[in-house]
Amino acid sequence: MTIEAIVARYGLAALFLGAGLEGETVVVAGGLLAHRGLFPLAGAMAAAALGSFAADQLWFFVGRRFHDHRIVRRAREKPAFEKAIGFFERHPVGFIFTFRFIYGFRTVSPIAIGTTNIAARLFVAVNLVSAILWGIVFSSLGYLFGRGVERFMGRLRPDTHTLLAILAGVIVATGLFFGVRYWRKA
Repeated sequence: MTIEAIVARYGLAALFLGAGLEGETVVVAGGLLAHRGLFPLAGAMAAAALGSFAADQLWFFVGRRFHDHRIVRRAREKPAFEKAIGFFERHPVGFIFTFRFIYGFRTVSPIAIGTTNIAARLFVAVNLVSAILWGIVFSSLGYLFGRGVERFMGRLRPDTHTLLAILAGVIVATGLFFGVRYWRKA
């Protein structure tokens, strides 16, 4: 099986997981790969939106169900948690819609919102619409960036193996960065 076939078969599943775990970097890379024709742009957008939505729903329910768990206690210790609660109290629906677009709030906000009394139905609905918009925006940025790179480099486009190696390197570097950061805080 060729690399293209593997990416075509598992690429969107990997994009789904990456959107939930890491976020924008993976989704922009998914847009780049869609530009290369490894999977459809609409598929990249859908996988990104669903991955982000699923992860945020999971964190919301962790905050809702496990108020006293160490994960929630650790989240409460972060300065962003109190800021998220403050923003949420002033503009509940607006904050649910925008938190994933605000640097530093994407991970802690669903947990913080889960600790409030907001109806789960409302969070699900607003979170879904926001995740769809987020998936479209960041996948499109990657797709358009791919077009710009192609124009800039002309015929010197990297082959699929090089592109996948770069993507893997970005994902590993991001994982190491956040892993070391988590390890130092723990």
